[in-house]
Amino acid sequence: MIDSYASLDDAGVAMAAACAGADTVHGMYGRRLTRFDKGAGDFATAADVEAEKAILGVIRAARPDDAVLGEEGGHQGAAGAARQWLVDPLCGTLNYAVGNMLVAVNVALRGGAAAVADPFSGEVFFTDGETAWVRNNGADAQLAPTSATRLVDVNLDPPFPSAPGFRAVDLLAHPGFAERFRPRVVSTTLALAWVAAGKRAAYVTDGSELSGSVHFAAGIALYRAAGCLVTGIDGAPVGRSNRGLVVAADAETHGLLMSMIRC
Repeated sequence: MIDSYASLDDAGVAMAAACAGADTVHGMYGRRLTRFDKGAGDFATAADVEAEKAILGVIRAARPDDAVLGEEGGHQGAAGAARQWLVDPLCGTLNYAVGNMLVAVNVALRGGAAAVADPFSGEVFFTDGETAWVRNNGADAQLAPTSATRLVDVNLDPPFPSAPGFRAVDLLAHPGFAERFRPRVVSTTLALAWVAAGKRAAYVTDGSELSGSVHFAAGIALYRAAGCLVTGIDGAPVGRSNRGLVVAADAETHGLLMSMIRC
């Protein structure tokens, strides 16, 4: 198995790692799991920890010289490693802990390939950094963003670093929003993959330094490769200095949302 992982390209490693994590998450679903308090109402479960171990096993076998930044285990590997993988083994822990299946497993090579696995639908969204695809039941289809659904996922979880200038809940109350869109709150970065796949018209979140976040790096890579329009909530290119994300399937949708955010 180690040799088979080593022969994969980076996109293949991202997919194999995400699938290993997803298998663990799926297998532990419904059990009474130990919780590890992180403060401020946040926690991890034994499934988060075990899924990260499974992901790290794949990355270490395939790319032993690379570093890893995991949500649960922090930085591992050489401090000066030229390459780093960003791992979120279970995004949507609160959902998962109460028996809600809306969760994702995120694996991204910083500045390169990435994969987002849905442990329960079996879909794996992935990119080599150039194009973006979804694998379902062994078949691959290129991602095709569209705003046809008019569904916009809005992240309402704290913190809110841009308040009071911007609050996601205020966007939902904007009269123009109700005229053009319908809100959804999935509470997991699975929603990021859904914009790239055409299941959502857009996604909006506050936050800081999201491009280097274990939670968002894989989704941002998918967005860009799929051709979505991505900026911060200030309209600036996504980077270390801006806040939040406004990701839309097309320029019209992005423009409409930005006009409401700026009000």
